[in-house]
Amino acid sequence: MPDRGGGPTGPRMRVGRPSRRVRTLLMTLGVLAVLGMAFTMFAGFWTDWLWYRSVKYSSVFTTTLSTKIGLFFVFGLLMALAVGVNIWLAHRLRPPLSAMSMEQQNLDRYRMGIAPYKKWLLLGITALVGLIAGASASSQWRTWLMWVNGVPFHQKDPQFHLDVSFYAFDLPWYRFLLGFGFAAAILSVIAAALTHYLYGGLRITSPGARATSAATGHLSVLLGIFVALKAVAYWLDRYGLAVKSSDFKATDNWTGLRYVDANAYLPAKTILFCIAVICAVLFFATLWRRTWQLPVIGFGLMVLSAILIGGLYPAIVQKFQVQPNEQAKEAPYVQKNLKATRDAYDIDDAKVTEYSGTSTTTNKTKLRDDVDSTASIRIMDPNIVSPTFQQLQQIRNYYAFPTNLDVDRYSKDGKDQDTVLGLRELNLNGIPKNNWINDHFRYTHGYGVVAAKGTEADDEGRPVFTESDLPSKGDLGTYQQRVYYGEKTTTYSIVGGPQKEIDYSDDSGEKTTSYTGKSGVNLANPVNRAAYAVAFSEPQILYSGAIGEGSRILYNRTPKERVEAVAPWLTIDGDAYPAVVDGRIQWIVDAYTTTNGYPYASRTTLGDTTADSLTATNNSRAVVAQQNQVNYIRNSVKATVDAYSGEVKLYQWDTKDPVLKTWMKAFPGTVKPKQDISGDLLAHLRYPQDLFKVQRELLTRYHVRDAQTFLSGSEVWQVPDDPTNKSGDAVPPYYLSMKMPDQSSQAFSLTTTFTPNGRDNLSGFMAVDAEAGTPDYGKIRILKLPTNTTVNGPKQVQSQFNSEQNIAETISLLSRGDSEVEYGNLLTVPLDGGLLYVEPVYVRGGGLKYPLLRKVLVTYGGNTAFEDTLDQALDKVFGADGSTTTPPDESTTKPPTSGNPTVQEALSDAQKAFDAGQAALKKGDWKAYGQAQKDLEDALRRAEAAQAKADKTSGGGSKNSATPSPSGSPSSSPRSSPSSSPSSSPSGG
Repeated sequence: MPDRGGGPTGPRMRVGRPSRRVRTLLMTLGVLAVLGMAFTMFAGFWTDWLWYRSVKYSSVFTTTLSTKIGLFFVFGLLMALAVGVNIWLAHRLRPPLSAMSMEQQNLDRYRMGIAPYKKWLLLGITALVGLIAGASASSQWRTWLMWVNGVPFHQKDPQFHLDVSFYAFDLPWYRFLLGFGFAAAILSVIAAALTHYLYGGLRITSPGARATSAATGHLSVLLGIFVALKAVAYWLDRYGLAVKSSDFKATDNWTGLRYVDANAYLPAKTILFCIAVICAVLFFATLWRRTWQLPVIGFGLMVLSAILIGGLYPAIVQKFQVQPNEQAKEAPYVQKNLKATRDAYDIDDAKVTEYSGTSTTTNKTKLRDDVDSTASIRIMDPNIVSPTFQQLQQIRNYYAFPTNLDVDRYSKDGKDQDTVLGLRELNLNGIPKNNWINDHFRYTHGYGVVAAKGTEADDEGRPVFTESDLPSKGDLGTYQQRVYYGEKTTTYSIVGGPQKEIDYSDDSGEKTTSYTGKSGVNLANPVNRAAYAVAFSEPQILYSGAIGEGSRILYNRTPKERVEAVAPWLTIDGDAYPAVVDGRIQWIVDAYTTTNGYPYASRTTLGDTTADSLTATNNSRAVVAQQNQVNYIRNSVKATVDAYSGEVKLYQWDTKDPVLKTWMKAFPGTVKPKQDISGDLLAHLRYPQDLFKVQRELLTRYHVRDAQTFLSGSEVWQVPDDPTNKSGDAVPPYYLSMKMPDQSSQAFSLTTTFTPNGRDNLSGFMAVDAEAGTPDYGKIRILKLPTNTTVNGPKQVQSQFNSEQNIAETISLLSRGDSEVEYGNLLTVPLDGGLLYVEPVYVRGGGLKYPLLRKVLVTYGGNTAFEDTLDQALDKVFGADGSTTTPPDESTTKPPTSGNPTVQEALSDAQKAFDAGQAALKKGDWKAYGQAQKDLEDALRRAEAAQAKADKTSGGGSKNSATPSPSGSPSSSPRSSPSSSPSSSPSGG
């Protein structure tokens, strides 16, 4: 008898129940996964919308999103319809089953297999190609908006006499449409051919006709459409020659027609267009003739013509017409490129002036005086002294300064002062204990501006601060000092809720605050909290008790991030800089409009052109659009970001720029008019570095206006490598208040030098007036050095510094032990026909982990000085003190005398010690210098004791007389000797 409890039925029922539970569990997990993915997508969309609404640029979000969605659906649907209709039509035109060959009958099983799923298969294929096409089209939202909103440039190209807007706005959109048409035609041909083959319309191995008449007609029409599109491509290629990049020995990234383009390629494209039209007509004629003979002949003729007319003929013209007399043939086209490139990069008004490079003035005192009126020479290098700011003004470990400080100008007592400044920003790596609450709730902001004079250092070689301490105080007055938005603020913070924030600390203890601004997104809504918990992958946001009524989340906190987000059509400068404006700290961000469709203008790659020795060590200084190729650029927008509220404002700067006008039509209301810029803000706007670097790179070739000179390459310059380090990267431009030879007074300027291609001597000096609001703002001046004489360039000057024996010995002594010598910016200043070079030298070491200014290198007219201060170096180079310097007292240059032989002997020893100390100081021998100071002090004490003894013996007649001092020492105290100044002390080295 079978076991009833263990029979087959029992176990099957027991297995069946868990199987249903597993299926239910899997279905539940599947539903949850789908819901999770859907909520994740929703969270990304929702948080983006909330952020744009919080910064009051929701129109940017909606315009961009609606444009992307519209392009996705329109072009996705068009592609799906094109492919789907052709599959359906091929199926409908299939031959009857009885007419099928043996080859086709062998495909029965495939037809039978897909028969039940034909509709789903059709929908799946069309949906797939539609999704791909839609996604590709949605990425063209910028192209669409520029085409539909384009405004004219009111400038015509020299070949076709079309407005530049056709190339900048229209042609890119036409090319996209053409590319989409090619993709649709090719996919339709492939889909239709496969369907015809599957259902017998096409045969490969069967005898007889290879295609039915229906299949022939269908495919001929599709191929005719493809060839017609090729005809359109040939026609557009004619205009594309004006913006075509090509290698040309005169310059890289050449754009525009050359002789071979205008006389070979252009007529070839026109001929090929005509042949393609004829070929397309032959394909369409197959609907009536039902034969492939003529279309195939026409297509073969088109391919052969493309090879012969489009390839071989231009090569023959280049070889036998252009190369034998290239300069004469290419000169007219080079002239067009010269003009277009200078216009496109706004360098056409650059003024080139011949400059001798040597001074003819013999009055050294006058030259010495002229230095002060010619330039406010900045000896505080903002790229060196950040660690000094950090050490002296960090105050708390959770504050930090940027790697590269900024240079601005502030007015005091009616006089502008070049100022080096940085913000004391939040440094999460320095907080006492890292955890979620500390990182995101308690330590949320930096505090205050720290600023120093750019042209001065104190006796210790430290910056002379004009704004310092915590809270900051000084020349900048009263302003909101909390920094919630900054270059180092890269994480989110949750503020304004029940959790208090650390504000700052002083002698009375730690101060707390709570954010009262309107920035950020409110987290009181549980949906918002859930969305941010998902978007930031931080579940604690959802349930943390530290979040409550009034809590707001701040993110996208760097100035460049915020400007790029609210204006995605702008290219952002690599260097945002802070300024105190109307009682607020404002980050000022320069932004550019660009295009690569300016006819005849040569292209440049922004990332390569704007790279220098600073961007190589600090990625945050790199231009955002690193590898974008452009051939038109304008600094059309000045943007500000409030360091406390995060408010972003965009101001129209270039009122004539048609690219900006186009974007302002696409995003109305996002850019404020230029007249809204306040006077206080205008005082801190400046010429941007990245634009200057692009222009200087172009001006290495395009400073010439003559095509023959341009083609010869004899006047090609280069931007020299930074001589102060061995990185091999280009020297950065420097901000400096100075005047060029044709200016009557100093102007805040951005400067650089040029050397001949492949050589190190100086070929040119370039400066642009960087002071916004002045009539000359943006005016480029170039001093061109003569080619028949040699003027030392930056690298040669640096080598000269290093090769001077006294300087080399001193540097060697300065860098002994764990000390490290750092060279500051090598500044170049035109002065009376010559060139003055100034370089501060810093020493980091001797127990100090931050650089202090120890020496200043100066050279002019072949004379070099290496002294403790700029004034001393200038005095030595020119061999004369400035007219404002008090002449030395003759009496102090003679040794004092005394009738007491003991006193006289002591004074003589003091003089010898003083002279020895001065000699040791010049050599940089700090050990000998220290010994000399001890000997000097001992001798003066002996003299004082001997004098006191003599006075006592004589009744104290000289009781109130001062002890005589050795030559060059104004008093008896060794501290008062200039040789014992703090900046020259051994401890500083």
